[in-house]
Amino acid sequence: MTKANEHELPSNFELEKSVQLFKAFGDQTRYKILFLLADKSLSVNEIAEEIGISQSATSHQLKLLRQTELVRGIRAGQKINYQLSDQHIITIFEQVREHVRERDPYHRS
Repeated sequence: MTKANEHELPSNFELEKSVQLFKAFGDQTRYKILFLLADKSLSVNEIAEEIGISQSATSHQLKLLRQTELVRGIRAGQKINYQLSDQHIITIFEQVREHVRERDPYHRS
């Protein structure tokens, strides 16, 4: 690993946006929603049913994820389907999962 002082510190904008993203990832419900959306776009009701919380609670979490630009809503007639904003989120999930699995004494590759 390189020394921290060999790298330029992130700008204030980058710091603020990065911390917002980590906060969004830091909630289990939002993490589940993001994980579900990695494979397909889903409606609020489909997400709520899949993770077992109310439609209202799901909508609230989706609002926070939209504000951090992690998800976006795509109108399909009268309903809105949600999807990940970009593929970077999947890369982050893969990296985190790899990191966690390396430290999991019960995980077998």
